[in-house]
Amino acid sequence: MNRYEPPRVWTADKENGGQFAAINRPTAGAREEKELPRGKHPLQLYSLATPNGVKVTVMLEELLAAGHEDAEYDAWPIRITEGEQFGSGFVDINPNSKIPALLDTRPNGGGEPLRIFESGHILFYLAEKFGAFLPTEPAARTEVLNWLFWQMGAGPFLGGGFGHFYEYAPEKIEYAIDRYTMEVKRQLDLLDQQLAERRYVAGEKYTIADMAIWPWYGPLVQGKLYRDSATFLDAASYRHVNRWADEIASREAVRRGRLVNRTWGDEDSQLPERHGAKDIDAILRD
Repeated sequence: MNRYEPPRVWTADKENGGQFAAINRPTAGAREEKELPRGKHPLQLYSLATPNGVKVTVMLEELLAAGHEDAEYDAWPIRITEGEQFGSGFVDINPNSKIPALLDTRPNGGGEPLRIFESGHILFYLAEKFGAFLPTEPAARTEVLNWLFWQMGAGPFLGGGFGHFYEYAPEKIEYAIDRYTMEVKRQLDLLDQQLAERRYVAGEKYTIADMAIWPWYGPLVQGKLYRDSATFLDAASYRHVNRWADEIASREAVRRGRLVNRTWGDEDSQLPERHGAKDIDAILRD
């Protein structure tokens, strides 16, 4: 086993390998001039159907299903493996160059369009804008926000930690996989205990906490994330998480939201752009 000794000062003058090696750099900012497209709806979403992207498209479809017509949106794909998140137009909306990013061209109270980035903030912003899926009573509201922020802090351990070393790293490192597996199983146990006593994560009502947590942990326990990681994690043993995951997966708005900005898989399940309900209807009908 080769022992790695970190240099006194790290530099990016070596090949880092891995699936994203061609686009990873230790610097921020735009790498090319590229304008973003703009559609006719008040909300313009620039994203991809990764778990963080699905959070927002599920929220938008839930809002539409609940009768909030002003939640109509255009969704445009940002192909992160091709580095489109580093175009100048996208960086103007999210200087951190991560999907999803939202532009609200008709914010409440009027004024100039607002940029909203970070998936948890987008959920919170939309919940506030439309008065939906976030309680107003202080105790219930606080509990929802507890779990929303929990997901934002816990997610990197699942995606950037476990997912990276289990699925994407160019070599399998036992220590790294064990380290993040331990944390992901602790998170699943926490969710299982929470869901043993309530229907949804933050109580008896479906909220943005569920919309934030489900796209990561739902498909994980259902065996749809990171190859056969559900077997590796013994995900079936978290029966309350599985019950919750299946219930949310069956929601019509969730089925719809998962299709938006999808650019992989079977061709008849891809929907790179979404400009109206009929775009999703056509796929579900087929």
